[in-house]
Amino acid sequence: MSSHTGHPPRRAPRSILPWLATPALVVFVGFAVLPLVGVFALSFTTWDGIGAIHPSGLTSWRAVLTDPGLPHALWVTFLVMAVSWAVQTPLSILLGTFMAGRQRYRAVLGVVYFIPLMLSSAAIAIAYKALLDPNFGLGAGLKIQTLSQDWLGRPGLAFGVVIFIVSWQFVPFHSLIYQGGVQQIPKSLYEAAQLDGAGRIRQFFSITLPQLKYTIITSSTLMVVGSLTFFDLIFVLTEGGPGDATRVLALDMYKRGFQASLMGPASAIAVILVLVGLTLALLLRRLGGRDAGASQLEGV
Repeated sequence: MSSHTGHPPRRAPRSILPWLATPALVVFVGFAVLPLVGVFALSFTTWDGIGAIHPSGLTSWRAVLTDPGLPHALWVTFLVMAVSWAVQTPLSILLGTFMAGRQRYRAVLGVVYFIPLMLSSAAIAIAYKALLDPNFGLGAGLKIQTLSQDWLGRPGLAFGVVIFIVSWQFVPFHSLIYQGGVQQIPKSLYEAAQLDGAGRIRQFFSITLPQLKYTIITSSTLMVVGSLTFFDLIFVLTEGGPGDATRVLALDMYKRGFQASLMGPASAIAVILVLVGLTLALLLRRLGGRDAGASQLEGV
């Protein structure tokens, strides 16, 4: 039988806190830092993925940096990143704000919206590839000429299809982030705005959006850095085609390493991806200001 003494629960001594973080640190070093160091070391070697590894100095880096295909792959990567961000962010904010309501049907819709994120990217690509087939797909079955185009055979259409599918899959995740952000906004702000005669649209632009500043920074960071790793969906859907219209840097890395058996140049591209991701993440954090991290922790 326990008795209530009225004393607050004891906190763990500060000397114990570093030990509590040790398991997470070990996992991070073992599965993130060490593989990254290994990839960086491989970028200075010549290896076909099976035989012996031979040091080759800057040979792999010269081959990658002088390849005329690298600027194009970088351009496509940044283009996918920018366009997908421009499509996903407003949709995610609107859906997140909508799902933050108290009505029961919104919770049901939130579960439905989340379904695409639970599916495999490769499976999604296979399904859409079948649906968009100009001869046997959805357009041909419904006899709708507009849907029977060669969606994956024309550069502009193929790029648009990639952006659409990526947005369809990941908007639910970012909507969930914005839903949590909206629910953390004090209700008193909206009550004061209503007393001043502000409508819903005015409240959205004057209260909701400014209060979501740090949530937008967090979501944008995940969105931008995540777009650097798009591979399986594009590989199954277009394999980088038509031509090189959808050949992003991650796909270029795969083709060099596992199709051409050039692990050195592939490792160099992997290092470039990491550097680009870190740079973009730091820039977005700088845009959010020093209080971004603290604000996110308070909302958890």
